[in-house]
Amino acid sequence: QVQLVESGGGLVQAGGSLRLSCAASGRTISSYTMGWFRQAPGKEREFVAAISWSDYSTYYLDSVKGRFTISRDNAKNTVYLQMNSLKPEDTAAYYCAAKRARSDYDQSLSYDYWGQGTQVTVSS
Repeated sequence: QVQLVESGGGLVQAGGSLRLSCAASGRTISSYTMGWFRQAPGKEREFVAAISWSDYSTYYLDSVKGRFTISRDNAKNTVYLQMNSLKPEDTAAYYCAAKRARSDYDQSLSYDYWGQGTQVTVSS
């Protein structure tokens, strides 16, 4: 079992930055694909970013490319999501997820473990 706990969310003005953290426990995440998803009120959960465990390849939702950066520190068993140039449409609950498989990185149903989420609110 892998337990995931997100932190770093909050209220920020448009154009600002936040850094989300996802601390894992129970098992080392060094062999897990790690992803970030988000869900706004009334909308489905959507993929934001993912990072592989094998070669640290990264994948992003088109609308966050160039603004968000996913990274991992296996020594700290933690994954990060640096979010810059935030927009009101980035407002959502952000969730960290983990899985062993290397494929379908943008498919939420393929992930095995989920955190409880952290709220990000961007004001205009």
